[in-house]
This record gives sequence, C-alpha cells and structure tokens, in this order.
Amino acid sequence: MRGVPSVRQLRAFAAVYHSGQLSSAAASLSLTQPAVSVLLRELEARLGVRLFDRTTRSLQRTEAANEAIAYAERVLAELDALGTGMAELAAGRRGRVRIAATSTIAQTLMPKALRRYLDLHPDVKVAIEDCAPGQFVEKVLGEQVDFGVGTLQARTPGLDQRVFVHDHLAVIADRDLRLPGTDRITWRQLAGHPLITVKPGYGVRSSIDIAAATAGVRLDIAYEVTLLTTALAMAASGLGPALLPASILAHADHTRLVARRLMRPTVARNIAVVTRQGRSLSPAAAAFADLLVREFAIA
Repeated sequence: MRGVPSVRQLRAFAAVYHSGQLSSAAASLSLTQPAVSVLLRELEARLGVRLFDRTTRSLQRTEAANEAIAYAERVLAELDALGTGMAELAAGRRGRVRIAATSTIAQTLMPKALRRYLDLHPDVKVAIEDCAPGQFVEKVLGEQVDFGVGTLQARTPGLDQRVFVHDHLAVIADRDLRLPGTDRITWRQLAGHPLITVKPGYGVRSSIDIAAATAGVRLDIAYEVTLLTTALAMAASGLGPALLPASILAHADHTRLVARRLMRPTVARNIAVVTRQGRSLSPAAAAFADLLVREFAIA
C-alpha cells in the first residue's frame, strides 16, 4: 500500500492544481501553507513522480499532474458520494424495508402505517409481504424480511418482540343486535348465539377453542371463514356476532359495529414488531418500527 495516497494528500493536490497557489489552496482547506507543502511532498513520494515544478514565485503543473488530477477527482467524488449516501441511510432518508404482516394486519393496520411512513420517508422503498400466520415466524426467522408485524402464539426462540397493541378477543356485532351485557360479555353468555369466526387451524381459532373449553361452553359456530376481515364483513352485514380481536375495529370503516370484551377467561391477542434476535435493523427499518410503536399503539 506504499503507493496509495491518503485522502488529505489528494485533497491538497486537487486544491493546489486548480488554484495554482499554495496560499489559496491552504486557505480553502483551512490549513497552513507548510502543511500543504508537506502533503504534496508526501504524495509525490508515494507516487514516485513530480507533480509540480516549483520556483520561488510559482508552481507549474507537470505532465504527471495533468494525468493524475482525473484519478484524484474521481476518487474524491466517490468518497463524497459514499459519505452522502451513508448519511442518507443513517438518517433513514433512503433504503429499502421489507415487512412481513399477517393477512388481517396487512389489510387493516399496514395501509395507514405505510401511508404515514412514506409521507415522512418518500425515498424509501417499502415491500409488505402479507402471509398466513403459519408463514409469519418462518419469514422473520429466515431473514426473508427486516421485521414482522403480527402476533406470536407463544414465546419463540430466536425472536424478539415489541408489543404496541395490547389486544384481546371480543364479540363484534351490529349495535342493534341483542346481546347480554354492555361492554363486556362472558363466554358462557355466548351459548345459544350463532357465531362467526375463522376455521380451525387459522389465526385466533385455537385461542377461541381453548377459552371456550376453559369456560365449559359449547359454541354454536354458524359461519367459519379463512380471514378475520371476512368475519368482520359478515358481522357488519348483520349475519351475527363475530369472535375477533377487538383492535380490528380501530382500522375498519364499520360504524355500526361495536366490540364487547370477552371475559372469564380474557384472551390476550397482542400485536408486536417481531425481529430476529441479534440482528440490528437498518435506520429506515428502525424508523418504520418506531413509527408503529409511537403512532399506532393501543393500550
């Protein structure tokens, strides 16, 4: 590496080359003239050529200097571009963010969050990968995405989570539908009511079945669907009450629907930013995660 010049030497060379004077070059670099002279001599020693013919009154560019200036300016331009590019990445102004989101969250929460994020970071490219709950953990663990937004069924080795929506299962129904209670209802009080929920093996169904068994009640499931948003739409059409996470109403345009918290037992259904342990987020991805926690939190 003996012949590789330093950045300071290249900047001194370019300044002297264009100004033709040590004094002007020194002023532009905020250095003393002796310091610029030393940098030039060091550069010439490294390159093994003379760049300027010096007299007591002037500096004359040599043929080597005329050839070297193109290389020097290209290197300096690339370094400046590197600094600018890294500064933009560090500030989250540029980059690419990949997010896995379970289907319901991708349809309800993420469109609003994405619109808000792009208003603040218009030059960042964001890809939302909507997926089934069974694929969610695999995508985050496999580092196919920067992070996920969803619900972990249980503590998962290798994953960390930042919960920002503290949710629970609820009965969501048309406000005119006659159900016991006001803002709360027990699992036993659901007996005899035809219900809407997801099929076995999908999303919240296992939590619903476990809670019903714990309460000792046999649920009358009238309609089984694949997506939570489908169950919500059916409830909005008056087909009956749906068993869903309460937060789904916060991002849905169904003004006639109300949610009643399911009790005895209460079933938590939290939404979190899920990341791979030991992996840091890029500034752009971290900014999206922080926005979710800051602006879309539900206690």
